[in-house]
Formats: sequence, structure tokens, C-alpha cells
Amino acid sequence: MPWRETCAMEQRKKFVDDWLDGQWNMTELCETYGVSRKTGYKWLERFETRGAEGLEDLRREARSHPNQTRAPVELRIMALRRQHPFWGPRKLKSRLERLHPDLAWPASSTIGGILRRRGLVMPRRRRQERTPLYAGPYLDELTPNDVWAADFKGWFRTQDGTRIDPLTMTDCASRYLIRCHTVRKTDGNSVRTQFTAAFREFGMPKAIKTDNGTPFASKGLGGLSPLAVWLVKLGITPQRTRPAHPQDNGAHERMHKTLKQATAKPPKVDAAAQQKAFERFRNEFNEERPHEALGMKTPSEIYAPSSRPFPARLAPIAYPSGALTKRVNDDGTIWFKEKRIYVSKALADEYIRMDEEGRGQWDVYFGPVALGQLDLAREMIKTKPAKVLPMRPV
Repeated sequence: MPWRETCAMEQRKKFVDDWLDGQWNMTELCETYGVSRKTGYKWLERFETRGAEGLEDLRREARSHPNQTRAPVELRIMALRRQHPFWGPRKLKSRLERLHPDLAWPASSTIGGILRRRGLVMPRRRRQERTPLYAGPYLDELTPNDVWAADFKGWFRTQDGTRIDPLTMTDCASRYLIRCHTVRKTDGNSVRTQFTAAFREFGMPKAIKTDNGTPFASKGLGGLSPLAVWLVKLGITPQRTRPAHPQDNGAHERMHKTLKQATAKPPKVDAAAQQKAFERFRNEFNEERPHEALGMKTPSEIYAPSSRPFPARLAPIAYPSGALTKRVNDDGTIWFKEKRIYVSKALADEYIRMDEEGRGQWDVYFGPVALGQLDLAREMIKTKPAKVLPMRPV
């Protein structure tokens, strides 16, 4: 303790001891120690309430600050944070400005400081350096319904033991969460049912981006699965991310992380309660949650349904007039120049197009999808395509 503070404290102790002896009145005692009566009574009050510790020097800190956030504003910030525990300062500020435009809200950095002081921030674990994520296209390169992203969010079980496999779909341009629904099986029929419901409600996109797993893709020619064949016949181009590169669909994967935090930690009581939680999250994600990639707008402010309605009847693939086409048999083969060539069982009963390249080489297509190049001498279709139809990069 500094020398001056030590002397001051000893003086106060002697003052209190002399007062307790009862030989002095307050006026005489204060004159002896050179302090005012107000100071003398203050020392006695501090001694009575806190004992000898009360006689120590108090820190001379300002009890208020001219730029301090007003209490009502701070309370509203904390209330919204408790309502949305995974929103950061920027999202909270943007939402509060929408809800209460008449109030002056502090900067995002100030909001972050308030959250830290109130213990509403979870410290992040430091991770090792890794390769930067693929940023993907800029938003001005895509418009709503150009490309949708679809994937399964990892399965988990509800409190009653029911397995939950959520299938999610988002619009890549607006981040709009089109669908988040549990499926009974992660097979093509279940996914097709969910796609159909989404197409009927929002119309159809130009392309759908998925990973390379089933039921979205297969190891066959063109990576086509029965589900992908159905999409092609609807006029929707299947696009796939690179194997082992989830960052190619980074925005969708990031949504999955938020979805898990908000709805599955902890899981709900049963499947019905879990689905209700998914729907609440979907509404909040689309209508309330500002997105930094959208200039702090919500997806609903940008997204609009597609002008391509889901058809009542599925039409066959249309090829240019005069193009050479072949029907794929039930066993996935075609007969061509008296030779039996295997194509894909996923294309059974469908028509493929063949463009001659010369010297017994033929480029094979299903709609706009390049399947490969037929080597007639070897009676097989090479999986590497000779040429690729133009496709907008995603």
C-alpha cells in the first residue's frame, strides 16, 4: 500500500479510536484532526458498516460515463440476445434497428462489449490454420432460383430415440431456406417427394447443387442416379460439388451449423416436436435473421418464387431435329451397329443422343448432360466426356 494511503488510514483509525473513548465531542475531534464534521461522520459511518476495511481509500472511478449505453437500450440488447443466443453483434444491431427505428442503437463493437460484460458470449476454441474456404460466386452473378443447394444435415435422435434425417434446400442467391423436413428414408423416393413439394410451392430452379452421395448421384455415366435423371427431365441441371470438398457448398453447410445449434442442442422430445422446431427455425432464418452476405438483409427480402411451374405431366427429353437417338433398354444397354453397349440402368427406357466425332468415336448425351464418349472398337463408353455443353459456373 502506498505511504500516503497508509498514513491516511492510520489517521482515520486513530480518529475512530478517540471517538470510541468518549472523551471528545465531534467538533473538537474534527478540529484536532483537521477535517470537517461531514468527513468525520462519514468515517464513522463507513467504520460502522464495513469495519476497519471501510476506512481504506476508495477507488476514484467515475460512477457513470457520458457515452455509456442507457439501461433501457442495454436491456433490449440482452433480451434479443437471449431470444437468439447464436446471433452476433452485427445481426443483433440490424434486427434492433428494424424493430425499433426510433431509438439510437450503439455500434456493433459496443454491443459486443455489452454481451461480454453480461456473460452472454461463449469463448471460441482456437483452431489450427486451414486452407481458406472456397468463396463461390458473387451474389450479383446469381439471381434467385438460378441454383438451389440440397443436402442431408447429419442424422441424430430425439429424446424418445427416433432417428431424424433432415433434408434441407436453400436458394444460393438469396440464402432462402426453402425446405427443412425430416424424411423416413434417405433414398431417392423420399427426396423426390420433398423436391416435388418444394417445386409446387416455389416453382423450379434452373439447377440443383448437391454432393456426390446417394441418392443425388451415382458412380455411373454422368454421375446420374434415378433422382438426377428425373431432375434432368424436368429441365433442372444437376450440379455436384467436388468429392471431399464441402466448402464448395459453404453457405449451405454454414446454415447447417446454425440449424444444429438452434434446434438439436438438445434434441426435442419426439419427431413431431423436432419438425416444429425446424419450422420455427426456417421462419426465423428467412424472415428475421439478417445475413451479412446479403448486406444485412433477410432472405425473404431478396427471394421470389420461380416463374417455372412444376408440370402436371413429365415430358420426354427433347433433342434437336435430325439428332441420332437411341432408347436405353431395361437392363441399361443399347444396340448400336449390331453391338450391345452398356450405358446405365438409371437411364432405362430413356432416350440418349449420339454425336459422331469420327473414327468410331461418338459423344453420348442425356439431355444437356455429357455421359462420355463411345469407343465402338472396344464396345464401351469412356467416362471422360469429349466435350461439355456450356453451363453457367457455380
